[in-house]
Amino acid sequence: MAKLEGGSKGKDVEEAMERWHDRSLGHRLYDAFTVAGLRVEAIEPGRLLCSFMVPPRLTSSASNRMHGGAVASLVDLVGSAVIFAGGSPVTGVSLDITVSYLGAARANEEIEVEARVLGIGDKTGCVTVEVRRKDTGQVLAHGRHTKYLANVSSKL
Repeated sequence: MAKLEGGSKGKDVEEAMERWHDRSLGHRLYDAFTVAGLRVEAIEPGRLLCSFMVPPRLTSSASNRMHGGAVASLVDLVGSAVIFAGGSPVTGVSLDITVSYLGAARANEEIEVEARVLGIGDKTGCVTVEVRRKDTGQVLAHGRHTKYLANVSSKL
């Protein structure tokens, strides 16, 4: 994987992304771009809490506010990760992601992303993800993510 920055900091990003994703996935560059710097603060059965300093690369140059697509990516990735914390052996495939935007974080502002499992069945799982300002707790976005979890083997 290409380093985002020179020196050991780029190596740290690469190592973190390798731990985050199985090597068989081809999305590491995208994920490193969107979630480099995401820190896990707490993990327990059915709950995952992360913190994230909003980098300028994920903000609009006109308003200096975090792009909605970057927020949706956090909902997707943290929502998928909490599926493991809920006991599923797979993270599955997204069936539905909805995000309600209630505010916007600015560049260099610290946010927290909390995901909770609503339910995991034989074939589907549903989680909720809340994005908040870390200092005030103000909710900036609320997401819901439904995943197809059945372990399907290819016939190819």
